[in-house]
Amino acid sequence: MNSARDVEGHGTHTSSTVAGNYVSGASYFGYAKGVARGIAPRARLAMYKVVWEEGCVASDVLAGMDQAIADGVDVISISMGFDGVPLYEDPIAIASFAAMEKGVVVSSSAGNDGPHLGTLHNGIPWLLTVAAGTIDRTFGTLLLGNGQTIIGWTLFPANALMENLPLIYNKNISACNSVKLLSEVATEGIILCDSVSDPELMSKQMWLVNEASLLGAVFISDSPLLNEIETASSPSIVISAQDAPSVIKYAKSHEKPTASIKFQQTFVGIKPAPAVTFYSSRGPSPSYPGVLKPDIMAPGSNVLAAFIPHTRAATIGINVILPSDYNLLSGTSMACPHASGVAALLKAAHPQWSAAAIRSALVTTASPLDNTQNPIRDYGYPSQYASPLAIGAGQIDPNKALDPGLIYDATPQDYVNLLCALKYTQKQILIITRSTSYNCAKPSFDLNYPSFIAFYSNKTRSVVHKFRRTVTNVGDGAATYRAKVTQPKGSVVTVSPKTLAFRYKNEKMSYDVMIEYGKYKKENITFGDLVWIEDGGAHSVRSPIVVAPSGIV
Repeated sequence: MNSARDVEGHGTHTSSTVAGNYVSGASYFGYAKGVARGIAPRARLAMYKVVWEEGCVASDVLAGMDQAIADGVDVISISMGFDGVPLYEDPIAIASFAAMEKGVVVSSSAGNDGPHLGTLHNGIPWLLTVAAGTIDRTFGTLLLGNGQTIIGWTLFPANALMENLPLIYNKNISACNSVKLLSEVATEGIILCDSVSDPELMSKQMWLVNEASLLGAVFISDSPLLNEIETASSPSIVISAQDAPSVIKYAKSHEKPTASIKFQQTFVGIKPAPAVTFYSSRGPSPSYPGVLKPDIMAPGSNVLAAFIPHTRAATIGINVILPSDYNLLSGTSMACPHASGVAALLKAAHPQWSAAAIRSALVTTASPLDNTQNPIRDYGYPSQYASPLAIGAGQIDPNKALDPGLIYDATPQDYVNLLCALKYTQKQILIITRSTSYNCAKPSFDLNYPSFIAFYSNKTRSVVHKFRRTVTNVGDGAATYRAKVTQPKGSVVTVSPKTLAFRYKNEKMSYDVMIEYGKYKKENITFGDLVWIEDGGAHSVRSPIVVAPSGIV
């Protein structure tokens, strides 16, 4: 369609997330009901359609972003990216360089190719790269006849009556892998299906249950991807493996076990949350691994936002297709506009700040902890805590970002110095900068970035990386900061000086970081952080540190 109309819903969803106005009573078929609003609801919003039915063409993306800059926008939110291209062939890298020169913040999605390392796109040193995290929210309950209530996961799009039906746990059919067997008991009650660990097997169970037109079903998953499963279009619910034994025991031990499923219920405060999603693309950045990407994580799974009215938002059975003005979508596309909206709020509060300053504020105030005060978990590797290659500095914290204490700033020439150090040709650099006003007099890999990544090779048993950083005091006045380091395993991190005593606002001070790695283990990625803590505790300015083998990119 040769118009700016959204024919997929992606642009509507992301745009309303970043700056949608207040809407009372918004929900996805009764789920996540309440007042919906974008992150910056008073911002003015311009959308540029750059992807068409024919596909995504680099020149369209470049033209759209250039037009936005010419129109005077303050922030560009771009929930898309190009894989496997060098910076000088990436339209987002080229356009965002011009944006950065003019103080426009570009916020972008990391991609949905996780959980493997080195899969992210938009790992561009002069923009913000956003990973996707879960939300502390789930939907629906299973009520047993003995009074037990289990909070589960369902998005069946209607308030189906599932009251006190027989609960059937029969080993002949509980594998839920045969339409023929399931059809024989279709009208008898709620079928309890066996636990499966593979989400694909669960999708198959759901599909077969749907085909058999069961009255209802309960699925069991021991995967933390529970709420990433597209729930069945049949009246059913997914429960966790922890809750399953009591349900099975009840179904086996009672002569006439019954159950009810309650739909269109929403529960918040679910723990642990946030976790990084399995699909969120991981660093290091293939286009330049020496800057730690992604930068931060923001809510990306099952985000409620506006949607286009004439397309599928849900299905009942195999033949009823339902539209909705609001939809729950998942992806780093959904995380990016959260960060873009926060960047807009920061830009309004600090109009004089550069794009690098705003990114720095977001990175150094992000939280590495979840709502249980433990490190954020990685749902791509469920037994592990998330590394900064998955979450960057952690979950975005808008209120803290408003007052970061210190910022790491960077000029356009600083980024050019990096391109020069990468041995880009003059022609390649000109493609990115589109200007002859920069020079290669001081090539440097040491970009003034609010995070650190050091690579070692297995050929050298010990390696020393030196970084120099300059911070600007954006607090109210004089302040003293002291360095506190959490060492990555096998490394010694030294900060010099260990104290920064600022005398006035906007004063700049520099420090050095030495990372000495002395122990080689195959594919061993370790991480820690450097936190500058203000005397009196008003501000703490945190930078993640990653030490990784060079072969992972």
